[in-house]
Amino acid sequence: MTDTGTETPLRNPWWLRIAVALILVTAAGVIWVTNAWLTERFSETTRVRLELRSALYIGNLRSELQRTAVVPLLLARDPALIGSLNGQDFSTTSARLMAAQKEINVASIRLLDASGRVVASTDRALLGGNDLSQPYFVEALRSRETVFTVSKNEAGANEFSYSRAVVAEGKAVGVIAVAADLLRLERSWAGISDAVAVLDSAGTIVLSTEPRWRGLTLPEALSVRSAPNAIDRAFQVTADWTNQPPDAYLRGKAVMQTETRIPFRGWRMVSFATYDSIRERVNAVLALEIMGFAIILAAAFYILSRREREKSVAFMRESADLRALNNRLKAEIAERVRVQRELRVAEQTVQQSSKLAALGEMSAGVSHELNQPLAAMKTYLAGARLLLQRGRGEEALSSFQRIDDLVERMGAITRQLKSFARKGEEAMEPVDLRASVSAALTMMEPQLRSGVIRVSHSIPREKIMVLADRIRLEQVIINLLRNAVDAVKSQRDPMIEIAVGTGSHAYVSVRDNGPGVADLEKLFEPFFTTKKPGEGTGLGLAISSGIVSDFGGRLTAQNNETGGGAVFEVELPLYEPGVRRRMPTPEGGDSVAAE
Repeated sequence: MTDTGTETPLRNPWWLRIAVALILVTAAGVIWVTNAWLTERFSETTRVRLELRSALYIGNLRSELQRTAVVPLLLARDPALIGSLNGQDFSTTSARLMAAQKEINVASIRLLDASGRVVASTDRALLGGNDLSQPYFVEALRSRETVFTVSKNEAGANEFSYSRAVVAEGKAVGVIAVAADLLRLERSWAGISDAVAVLDSAGTIVLSTEPRWRGLTLPEALSVRSAPNAIDRAFQVTADWTNQPPDAYLRGKAVMQTETRIPFRGWRMVSFATYDSIRERVNAVLALEIMGFAIILAAAFYILSRREREKSVAFMRESADLRALNNRLKAEIAERVRVQRELRVAEQTVQQSSKLAALGEMSAGVSHELNQPLAAMKTYLAGARLLLQRGRGEEALSSFQRIDDLVERMGAITRQLKSFARKGEEAMEPVDLRASVSAALTMMEPQLRSGVIRVSHSIPREKIMVLADRIRLEQVIINLLRNAVDAVKSQRDPMIEIAVGTGSHAYVSVRDNGPGVADLEKLFEPFFTTKKPGEGTGLGLAISSGIVSDFGGRLTAQNNETGGGAVFEVELPLYEPGVRRRMPTPEGGDSVAAE
């Protein structure tokens, strides 16, 4: 069968779906922020360019007006023109004006006599006409200075004229009028800007790239339906949400507007620009971003489709594996029936082996515990023989009494053979922990005297009562002392410290200054020993730990980091009369012991 761990991501690609959703959200956020930032930036750039272009247009306009303003002053002092007015001879005057027009590049030049009749002009169609009521004629005669006027010509377009009275012998004999060619500027503006309008001090449009705006105010001009070729070009703008708030509207369409003051008679120039160039640049960047996110999404969808293909292949493979497994199960069922029959026979063999192993462990434990009193008896017998040889019979009797005690103890140990196999059947009674330590020291006295081991002990005067089996408790303490003696054999200054104390629990600690324990984790395992072969069975600490556990306590070991050596500590619950506490049973449960 296929591995379940490899199928889970195929069945539940939740992280990939979340990744796709995050990509979409991130794309929307990035596009939104990019559009807003770029629109603002490009709009500001377009506005600055529009203002710079307006400043350039204003410069051209002022230059044209200033250049034209000088011409009437020069022509009004021309002797030839003054002579023709005085002599009423205008045969060559028009040609002279045409030459001047070509030289100074103005729109037109007209010479009027004192009655307002056009006597000479660069436009021969105007000869003989009467402009008596025209502002440029009236204002020129009234002020005797060069005056600027705006009037309508025969075509309906605005004409911007500078005029001045021609004076001879203190009398005005005519008026010279020079029209500035501002329409030429309009045409140049129309080829560059979207829309430009020049307003006079009254707010009326006097110049505009849109002919229908002339003579109207700006709000009126913006409400006029423009010709398709002109206004569509000037005010065509996208109306979507991506633009900034517009400055003006034309039939619901947004435009950008800037206004600049012209330092001439209170005039103003208003320029308009569409958002087309802004949107083109912003959309170009947005298109690149969208393309990038589209590539990422395409990769994600490719991974999804690939996973689906892998899932399909996995399902087919799993189906084939299930069919093969079904066939194997049929064969295994028949094999299991045969194995069960053989298992019954094997179980009987294992049970017999377990009995033999348990018997071996018990025999090893009993031999280990009997070795200590036998060694002590051998020492006491040697001492008694020596005392009898020296005639000290009474002292020899004390040695025989100790041997009798050891024989009694050996009998108690053999009686514990059953307890070793079935824990918890010995009688529990209140025991003074100090008396058990003293008895263990007495048992170990021959071994302690045989060497140069310094033994120090700290035992309080007050009784420390615990609920335990006295013989088995002494057995534990003797085992710990025996291990300590073996541990300090190779030390120059062997030392063993025994401490008995109480707190929340009663405790006995045995500390030595030996080499310590290398493997604390395996220390209480059966048959684990650090001694040389033949010197130990590896059961002493395992048995001791089991006995202490039967008493409701625990046996711990640790290395002494400050002075070296090992520290073994037996911790037992204090005896409290009238209190019932739970004791472990051989079956692994708890039994209630009365205190």
